[in-house]
Order: sequence, then C-alpha cells, then structure tokens
Amino acid sequence: MKITFYGHASFEIETGGKKLLFDPFISHNALAKAIDINTLKPDYILLSHGHGDHMADLEAIQKNSGAQVICIADIAGWLGNKGITNVHAMNFGGGFNFDFGRVKMVYALHSSSMPDGAYGGNPAGFVIYSEGKKIYFAGDTALTLDMQLLADENLDLAILPIGDNYTMGADDAIKACGFINCKHVIGMHYDTFPVIVIDKEEAKAKFSKAGIDLKLMEIGSSITL
Repeated sequence: MKITFYGHASFEIETGGKKLLFDPFISHNALAKAIDINTLKPDYILLSHGHGDHMADLEAIQKNSGAQVICIADIAGWLGNKGITNVHAMNFGGGFNFDFGRVKMVYALHSSSMPDGAYGGNPAGFVIYSEGKKIYFAGDTALTLDMQLLADENLDLAILPIGDNYTMGADDAIKACGFINCKHVIGMHYDTFPVIVIDKEEAKAKFSKAGIDLKLMEIGSSITL
C-alpha cells in the first residue's frame, strides 16, 4: 500500500490495484506547484466535504481520469448537475465494498458548502479497509467524542488535520489519537495558508512525548504501509 501526499489534505493511496485520491486541492495550492494534475489518473476520488480547498481540482481530474467520486449523498446531486454522474453516494455509518476494499463513512465536526455557495450536506471522514490494513482519513474536523467509536477498529494509520484555526491543532489531534486508539499518524491541513502555519518541530516533539509517531510528509513524497 503506497501513500503519496499532494499537499494540504490531498493524498493518493494505491491499494488493491487501484488509486484512491482524497480531497484534490492541488493546482490552486502554491505549495504544490510542482504537481501536474494532468498526470493524476485515480480510479476513485474520495471527497470529505464541499469546501474549495478540498475539491478545487475534482472536476478537472475526474473528467480527465473517469474516476468514480465517493462522497456524501448531498454532494452527489450537485456533482450530477455539473455533468459528473460516476458518483457513489454515501452517508454516515454506511459502508460499501468496492473492488479495492471497503469504505465506511464516519462523522466529522466541521462545516460544508459548495464553492458556489450551494448546500453541501455534512462533512465526513472515511475508514478504508484494504490489503488487511485500516486507515482513517479524518477530513476537516474538530476533536469530537464520536471518534471514540473507532477505538476498537485497531487502526493501522490515521491521517489527521493538525493546522489549528479551521480544524484540530496538534494538541487536540493528540487527544484524538487517544480516542481512536492509534499511534501512527500522518499530519495534514497545515502550512497552506498563513493562519494554519505551524511549528513542525514543536508538533513532532509533542506527538513524540505522547508516544505517537507523527509523519509530516513532503509534497510529492510517498511512503509504503
């Protein structure tokens, strides 16, 4: 299982012979200017919510790749009006078996609207079950007690926001790790905008002190799980 970071909250996971792209905000991110979205050919695009900094490149990448979009049901209708009909709609607590593995949609505490101001349903996170691994992609979220529902999943990895201001910061993300019972974390949603610039060394030290392995990936880099 290969995980590649494209900046902000955008990741690609290669698993089960398929490519899963999460929250594509790349071409509008100055930090990710080296990434050419035309080279991305995902089989699936998983969208946590409708904010522009999570879906700015969705339409272009989907039309270039033919990827199926996995998102909350409310956004599926909006995408249909944009001519994107290869969509699998989900809602909280529901799971579905795809050809690469299983996806479960879980709660995220945030806000959501579409780039044009239309209703975007509720924000979400995902748990991915594939190749014997369990990965939690939290999406944009605050710390919430609902995370405790994941404690018995025996997660192999959690991808958590740590940038503060709009989402959890490092301190709350550490508490979240206790709620979800996971010691291996990739940080996201930091440094993209001035208000979410963090002291990365300080964040690493805090996680290390709590006994948690925090990875802050370079944009364009990959790891194998």
